[in-house]
Amino acid sequence: MRGQLDLVVLLVLLRLGDLQALAQNQTNEMDRLKEITAAAGRGDAYAQCELGLAYCSGVGVAKDYAEALKWLRKSAEQGNPQAQYNLGVCYEKGEGVDRDAEEAVRWYRRAADLGYARAQSNLGVCYFQGIGVEKDVAEAARWYRRAADQGYARAQRHLGVCYSMGAGVERDVAEAARWNRKSAEQGDAGAQYNMGRAYYKGAGVKQDFSEAVVWFRRAAEQDHPAGKCNLGICYFNGEGVAEDDVQAYMWVSLAAAQGDEYSKKALASIEASISDTDKAEARRLGREYRPSRKLEEDEAAVEPARPR
Repeated sequence: MRGQLDLVVLLVLLRLGDLQALAQNQTNEMDRLKEITAAAGRGDAYAQCELGLAYCSGVGVAKDYAEALKWLRKSAEQGNPQAQYNLGVCYEKGEGVDRDAEEAVRWYRRAADLGYARAQSNLGVCYFQGIGVEKDVAEAARWYRRAADQGYARAQRHLGVCYSMGAGVERDVAEAARWNRKSAEQGDAGAQYNMGRAYYKGAGVKQDFSEAVVWFRRAAEQDHPAGKCNLGICYFNGEGVAEDDVQAYMWVSLAAAQGDEYSKKALASIEASISDTDKAEARRLGREYRPSRKLEEDEAAVEPARPR
């Protein structure tokens, strides 16, 4: 979204001591905010949406959900699908308004009917889980496919899950792997974990522990708890990677610390087999671990839930 100063750019500017450039950037951001505020006041739907999102995130202005909802609604009522989608998110999460799943679905549907992929995916989730509508996995799969065909990574993962479970479509593990790969290659942590499981089990792809480790690691580096747990177990068993008790204990411990119940049980089962020295080194490495990005809530709830 425009209006947000990139952190890397900020750090570079500060390192170079280029305070003049930093001040100019801030001035440009202020000027941009003035422009969109004026345009929003004149009724420009795109500016209204941008201003609403600025108030949602607190970028350039103080965070204010009431003000955000006002501008998003103005834009949404003019038919802007991005505003309609974000208004749906606010109703689903209860941000700035009372939580109302049916109202969320209503706005998702309006944006989805206009072809907005994020709204199509969220509408699919609502049908899959029965949020604001009667549960209908076939309808969920239909909306997932619309968004997936547009290249939206999250919907591609959801559609892959439908194929792996036979939910709303005929079960087809090869098709599940195909859609998960499309999503995983775009960086979706949940899909990366799913690809790891596919290679570990040989589900829809030729079994390959080394390839499983590659995908588990990618998910783990993005803070995915089951990805961390499975990577640790692979290290413990020497599956697709050389046995390494330190790495095993570190990754499983990190997953358990996120509250993952399966990881807690796995940690308890391997703890007695690892020396205190290795545990201490694993804890040291664990303190240094920094995920490459914050895991989105939606990615943490991948089905099937069991890591192995």
